[in-house]
Amino acid sequence: MTRTLYLFGTAAPPVMDIAQVISDVQTRGWDVRLGLTPTAARWLGPVLPDLERRTGAPVRSEYKLPGEPDVWPKADVILVAPATLNTINQWALGLTEKFVVGVVAEGIGKKIPMVTMPCVNAAYVQHPQFEQSIETLRDAGVTVLYGEGGFVPNQPGESRPYPWRAALDAVDRRV
Repeated sequence: MTRTLYLFGTAAPPVMDIAQVISDVQTRGWDVRLGLTPTAARWLGPVLPDLERRTGAPVRSEYKLPGEPDVWPKADVILVAPATLNTINQWALGLTEKFVVGVVAEGIGKKIPMVTMPCVNAAYVQHPQFEQSIETLRDAGVTVLYGEGGFVPNQPGESRPYPWRAALDAVDRRV
């Protein structure tokens, strides 16, 4: 039986590693569909054809037109990583202008298992909406990997490895 993972990336530096993440997910036995925010899609523009080849499906960053068939199978689980401050807040507030946010906002109501791991610096997390958004998503049943065992904010301009393995392990546990 094929398991389908929707991997949704946003415009944070770890999205540049998404090709390797796709390979890692496939090694774990998942069929992957890649969705990106518009900015992340622009960042990855030159490699989008390769990402489509790797997944065997279109990379999506926009809603399909009304009446168009959905070319993706249903998701067994959704991983949103890296998730920016903007995406976390939009998701928690139900602001669904972006394709990936619309899918995960609806995913709460559809009871699709979901995991997210932010990628925000220590200055962004001082915004009062961020902690409220994290709690809203957790209360809605989303596994949020933030803090010990997940993503720990770094200082602005600081770079360190993104804990992709923690995100993929959490996906495996959600199914």
